[in-house]
This record gives sequence, structure tokens and C-alpha cells, in this order.
Amino acid sequence: MTAWEDRLADCRKVRAVVAGGAERQASVRQGLVAVPAEVGWIVVHDGVRPCITPELVERVVAEARRHRAAIAALPVAETLKRGADGWVQATVERDGLWSVQTPQAFRADVLREAHRRAAAEGIAGTDDAALLERLGVPVRLVPGLPGNVKITRPEDLALAEALLPRPAGR
Repeated sequence: MTAWEDRLADCRKVRAVVAGGAERQASVRQGLVAVPAEVGWIVVHDGVRPCITPELVERVVAEARRHRAAIAALPVAETLKRGADGWVQATVERDGLWSVQTPQAFRADVLREAHRRAAAEGIAGTDDAALLERLGVPVRLVPGLPGNVKITRPEDLALAEALLPRPAGR
């Protein structure tokens, strides 16, 4: 038993632990291989977003069941600038732009096909929805949560710790 499997042994919902790939897309592809073929729906969530709520997962899954694919996202509120070499090149119109989060939920056969085609064509997407978009599959936007932060820098960890509930007794 690996260290991760040992830590998750008491977690009844965990069926398997699958080693990740070099990039996110490879990790999801390896996870898809481990999911039984009869599974009809797949939810992808980044472990670097620990502040997820059950309600957000439920909303994304409900919309995916209606539309085949759905992702959590927030409308962009900040002004966006395109830059190069430390200089502003242009202001990007933010109307209609969304900042994507996870979870992302998909009909399993559609997600598998999107990953199969991307691998065959050497395509790298920044998220799974991008792979479905390439196939012409509409992806539903579901309002995400501002607190569903992504931990990518050390300062992000402090923010996530402030947002997460404290365990009882602490």
C-alpha cells in the first residue's frame, strides 16, 4: 500500500488512488483509465482547490446532467491587460469573460472521446472543457465561488487556511 492509499484507507468513497501525470491533462487521462467503463458521469476537481463546497459540486453536476457538460466559473471583475516585456500592450474587454474553476462535470463518454482525440492530435488544453469545446460540445457555465481559491503560490495557502473551517477542538 502506498502512503496515499494508507492515508485514504478509511475514506469509504475513495475507490482507487491513481498516480498523476506530468501535466493536468495527463493526470485526468490516467484517472479516466481507472474509472470503470459503465460510469456515466465524471466530475474533475483540482486538489489545489480545497475550499470547494458540496453545494457547488451538486450545482455543477445538475447542470452537466441537463447539458452534458458544465463547469464552475466566475465572471471576470478585474480590468485585464495584455502585456509584453513588462509593458501594457492593450486593454482586453472583459465583457463575457469568465474565470474558470473546478469542479467540472461531464458525460463520461464525451469526456473520454475528448481526451482520446486530444491525445491522438497532440492537443494540450488548459482544462477539460477546452477539449470538449474542440469537439463542438457546448459547456454550461455555473456560477462558482469566490472562496474556491486555487493554491498556486505560497501566499495562496494562507488565504485557503483562512477560508477553511477549523477542525473541532482547535
